[in-house]
Amino acid sequence: MSEKLHQLKEILGEVSDLQHAQSVLDWDQNVNMPPGGSEARGQQLATLGKIAHEKSTSDEVGKLIADLKNEFPDADTDEGALIRVAARDYDKATRVPAKFVARQAIATSKAFEAWIEAKSKSDFSIFRPHLEQVVELVQEYISFFPPADHPYDTLLNDYEPGMKTAEVQEIFNALRPKQVKLIKAIKSARQVKDNFLLKKYNEKKVWDFGEAVITKFGYDWTRGRQDKAPHPFQTTFSVDDTRITNRFEDGNPLATLFSAMHESGHAMYEQGSNPAYERTPLAGGTSLAVHESQSRMWENLVGRSLPFWEHFFPALKKTFPAQLDGVSVKSFYKAINKVESSFIRVNADEATYNLHVMLRLELEIGMVEGKFAVKDLPEIWNEKMNDYLGIIPPNDAQGVLQDVHWSSGLMGYFSTYALGNLVSAQLWEKINKDIVDLDDQIRKGKFDALLSWLRGKIHVHGRKYDPQDLVQKVTGSKIDSAAYVRYLTNKFSAIYGL
Repeated sequence: MSEKLHQLKEILGEVSDLQHAQSVLDWDQNVNMPPGGSEARGQQLATLGKIAHEKSTSDEVGKLIADLKNEFPDADTDEGALIRVAARDYDKATRVPAKFVARQAIATSKAFEAWIEAKSKSDFSIFRPHLEQVVELVQEYISFFPPADHPYDTLLNDYEPGMKTAEVQEIFNALRPKQVKLIKAIKSARQVKDNFLLKKYNEKKVWDFGEAVITKFGYDWTRGRQDKAPHPFQTTFSVDDTRITNRFEDGNPLATLFSAMHESGHAMYEQGSNPAYERTPLAGGTSLAVHESQSRMWENLVGRSLPFWEHFFPALKKTFPAQLDGVSVKSFYKAINKVESSFIRVNADEATYNLHVMLRLELEIGMVEGKFAVKDLPEIWNEKMNDYLGIIPPNDAQGVLQDVHWSSGLMGYFSTYALGNLVSAQLWEKINKDIVDLDDQIRKGKFDALLSWLRGKIHVHGRKYDPQDLVQKVTGSKIDSAAYVRYLTNKFSAIYGL
């Protein structure tokens, strides 16, 4: 190995260690930490963030990257890709002062605790001053970068490298009328029954069933675990320590099952990253949209499919005989795919889910532009919910306070959820061409071939390829809505007899 490449990897490895230590503290804050620890935790995160930032933006790193660009000009090699991604990360990091990183860590740690309290009390006023500070910090962050076509481009690029706000808006503008047309057609059809999903289900039994499912998927428990948190998420400390969290809702008990599938999709992506990329900028997923394509694929294209439940429903019925008495597998399949406007994004059906995301994108762009004031968000949220889905949340907890992302300063993130849906369908069409008996395999509870395909085509590459390039490489086209529209139309036309 080149001596300079070795030196760069050593430094970036230490940065990776510090960032993963931050992730451990963040995971603990969500899972174990008492509320009183938030201020100290914020300071700890700020210290680690400051050290990592200073180390990653040193002149030494900059000089090594500049020298290595000439030594490894071929971006298709692992070395060339590492230099390209490291250079991009370095350019971005050097624009952001270490003091800002520390301030942001402290502010978001306090904002997270305020969000938990505000949501539990359904009182936006508790969260408002913290969110106002978060938005100010986001706007300050944007100011560190050269003017873009739109200020939101800077935020979007953190999660979806290379994509522009205008591109996302164009994709969404083409998709929205097609989804609205489908939803209207469904509303005119006879609604499916799902009352048996809303009965009382034993929390531990649901939790255990979900763990049994994701074990069959291929989630490696020797390198992962599942814990409770206010909001389900996945986090990575290394390729050999990739964890998920989940929650249980009395009013929607089986959501725990689908959340387990969803988060395991993220985790299996991380577990499949090339071990050689560990402690380098190439480790992990290439973008949030590609990451979301994995979680939504396992949750929906697999977990809400009829072949899947033809295998798992007998076991579920045996686990919950009273709740599912007299329910057939086809009735259950239709019920878990019921299309209905709902308040909570993470529990939304596939036909309406993207509208939740489009709403959030509109609000984030409005906040970044200064068009929407934080104090007005609950009212604006409710108006947009009525416009997009024809319903108005009864309280802040089911409305503007439902998502954790803004408390962590994660703006620019939400659109990747919908983009991930599109990518999942594009990949699914290619997978079904390559694995012609996939439905039969799923019907038998066999997922090895599917996971192996994803490992070889997506997971192993880590961040080596930019998202659009990876999707093009695997499917033959860049991110596009056509496959997803075909998927939704075929699936729900059959369920609702359209």
